[in-house]
Amino acid sequence: MPPRRDPDADLFDSDPEEAESAHRTTAPRNPYASSSQWRHQESTAFRRAAAQARQPPPAQPQPHSPQARDADAHTGVADLADFLNASRISPAAAESSSSRPNTPRFKPVIAGAAEAKARVEGRDTDDAEAADLAAAQAPPPDGRDVAVGPLLNYRRMEEEWWVGSVLVVTRGGGTKVDALFKPVLRLRRGGGAEQQQAEEVEGVCLYSDPRCTFWRFDLRVAMGAEEARWEYELPGLRFHCRVKPRVNSFWVPAREESMRIMFHSCNGFSVGTDEEAYNGPALWKDVMRRHGEVPFHVMIGGGDQIYCDAIRVSGPLRAWTDISNPKKRREYPFPESLREDCDDWYLKNYLEWYGTEMFAVANGQIPQINIWDDHDIIDGFGSYVNEFMKCDVFRGIGGVAHKYYMLFQHHLPPPPSTYTSDAVHAAKGEKGQGVDPNQTINAHVHPAMTESGYIIGSKHGPYVAEHSHNIFAKLGARIAFVGVDARTERSRHQVNHPETYDQIFHRVREELSAAADVGKPFKHLILLLGVPIAYPRLTWLENIFASPLLGPIKFLNRRVGLGGSFFNSFDGSVDLLDDLDDHYTARTHKKERNHLIHRLQGVCAEFSVRITILGGDVHLAALGRFYAKPKMHIPVENDYRYIVNVISSAITNKPPPAAVANLLSRRNKIHHLDHHTDETLFKLFDKDPGESQKTADHNQVTMPSRNFATITENSPNNASHHHHNNGTAPPPLMSPASHLVPPSSLRPPGSSAGHSVQSHRSQRSTSSGSSFRPHKHGRRDPRLPMHAGEVGAGTKHKAADPAQHGKGHDGSLDVCIRVEIDCHDAEGVTEGYGMSIPALEYRGPKPESVRRWRRSLASREGSDGGH
Repeated sequence: MPPRRDPDADLFDSDPEEAESAHRTTAPRNPYASSSQWRHQESTAFRRAAAQARQPPPAQPQPHSPQARDADAHTGVADLADFLNASRISPAAAESSSSRPNTPRFKPVIAGAAEAKARVEGRDTDDAEAADLAAAQAPPPDGRDVAVGPLLNYRRMEEEWWVGSVLVVTRGGGTKVDALFKPVLRLRRGGGAEQQQAEEVEGVCLYSDPRCTFWRFDLRVAMGAEEARWEYELPGLRFHCRVKPRVNSFWVPAREESMRIMFHSCNGFSVGTDEEAYNGPALWKDVMRRHGEVPFHVMIGGGDQIYCDAIRVSGPLRAWTDISNPKKRREYPFPESLREDCDDWYLKNYLEWYGTEMFAVANGQIPQINIWDDHDIIDGFGSYVNEFMKCDVFRGIGGVAHKYYMLFQHHLPPPPSTYTSDAVHAAKGEKGQGVDPNQTINAHVHPAMTESGYIIGSKHGPYVAEHSHNIFAKLGARIAFVGVDARTERSRHQVNHPETYDQIFHRVREELSAAADVGKPFKHLILLLGVPIAYPRLTWLENIFASPLLGPIKFLNRRVGLGGSFFNSFDGSVDLLDDLDDHYTARTHKKERNHLIHRLQGVCAEFSVRITILGGDVHLAALGRFYAKPKMHIPVENDYRYIVNVISSAITNKPPPAAVANLLSRRNKIHHLDHHTDETLFKLFDKDPGESQKTADHNQVTMPSRNFATITENSPNNASHHHHNNGTAPPPLMSPASHLVPPSSLRPPGSSAGHSVQSHRSQRSTSSGSSFRPHKHGRRDPRLPMHAGEVGAGTKHKAADPAQHGKGHDGSLDVCIRVEIDCHDAEGVTEGYGMSIPALEYRGPKPESVRRWRRSLASREGSDGGH
């Protein structure tokens, strides 16, 4: 497994270069880490070993030396501190108040702070005091040492300008930003015989405290007639990462072309996983190989870009999760001291993971767009019962996780402070939570930034006291992108507020209308939801896990640990229930889901734009789709109900067992969204990757292996390019209505007559044969190809071939899910499975959802005019 960075090496050691050369691992390997795909949560033995690793070694008393009496074994110094604080008011508070306050603010007496910190970090008290003394005597950081970065983001397009940003985190900082070293970024166009003149970009300080400083550099690049490579560097900074290049480069598409897209999710490991057994994040090596052959213009993160679940096992929440009484756990406070410990933990976790090769290389060279999910906070956040989600601890870590999500993944300044038990309430008209002055004493926070690419939710979340950050961006000439923040507002019974959906759809209609008005309509809209929306139903499993019959077992689990990790450590429910409740297909989200699909279909019909949904989370690859019922005989090219859900997960985490994937395959029924729309998973996988056997022969719809996806438009401009290069234009891949011709005449794109695509396991019935297969009652089986772009889907499709991927000219999207062949191969080699999504040509009547929206808009405009 590739080595991880030690965050302390860059942040807290006095000599980072020496720390780098000494090389580093964050902690000894837990002997109970498991490579089993059946284990969803860490074992009891793993938790026990993790707890023992956190305990400081017992002190060795010197002979004949007097021994100090230990503090109270039950409460330590808490009672003494509470007593002393009972009448202690801060001087500032006393001066600002003319009368005795009813609820005074205390400056707590902190007793035994060094010892407490040492226990949290698992160090000996004497070692902690020695480290503190050494840190105090060491020269202060000069602001030139890079802790992590650079991290490259794509933000938006402004007419013919590409707009992005670079983030770098340096050691040291504080409130006196003007006294810090101010780094400068140099940007120049790459390639060519002569060195291009570099443009200098000054850094903007987003956030700074004594630990580190976050610098953002805004990039604006003019788009030309051809795609271009741009280079940037940060002179004056000291880099200690051996993997990260000092000069990074990225690619910007041509003015009249769309972006080549890479999509991933679940970029981390569940607690208790034997990471060495999976060679760490090996698939990032394959990502960079593909990027080296044909560069990606944008990298879409579908959630879980980082896993923060270990905070409850080996972090500061361990004591809280060890409380067996649910009532005491709910009432556990989240004071400033615990917030500081959690803040340190999240920061170190980000610094470690974002400095892990080869992810560290990718995040500096492929511009990112990210939306978060539960593991970016903690497993299942938002999907536990409401009474538990409202507890101080969950609200507290939600705020801390949101702080670093904004900084690392969006390059935005965080809120000035995050939630604590004694949080300051927001002033009238103030968004989110009020500012806690205790958190800004030693920190500089840049004022909030507003950018046109964000659609900010009008209401804050139920458990994160912040507003959702949804995204709209152009991905080149003919592709639009919408990323829905489906975690900030999530509860067990709601994914997003109704008002947020209204804001998103209003913005989408504005953007699509504006593009159509200038004669440059969008042909495709990529919608990122994070969690799959066209997926097999598991209602029967939800019923079992929520059954009252499990009540006695839950009781014994709380009392004596019966069932172990089958139940989660938070609200005591079955551990997998929060994952099921996360799904749009869960019964609690069914109404919201159906309403969302109908509104999406309305957008497709109104603007003749093809919507493709990206989803991750489930740790396997699949491809779902909605479509008009076959009895309606609507060609897919004219079917606004045809929406594909590309499911790609996980790029790093371990996959589920083959038995689970095979079970989902058996549950792949044809579901009826309404009287006109059906949905099911498509038979994409004509064989298992390489020579492996990962699934049963009957399973062609789910692939339990690590993966990522690539998406490229078959640009209409390719025809003229091909004509210019070869003198003749290529014929179209398939006629728009080719799925209506006799089945015997259909062949996979790029195949020759009579060619039959077969798996190396010839017994498997594949979807990549040369014709459609009729349903047993004489109708087509919707799990099989419905149009030309699905014929030959799998490893033999043109979209799976790097030499042909995106080289057509019919305006369709080539989709390829690249699946890991062998997790024991440290190189992360993959095999591709491809299909194409046709552009939409629809000029028929608008569905009811469009008429309903227009009536609602007219009503609102009339109401506004009346005022």
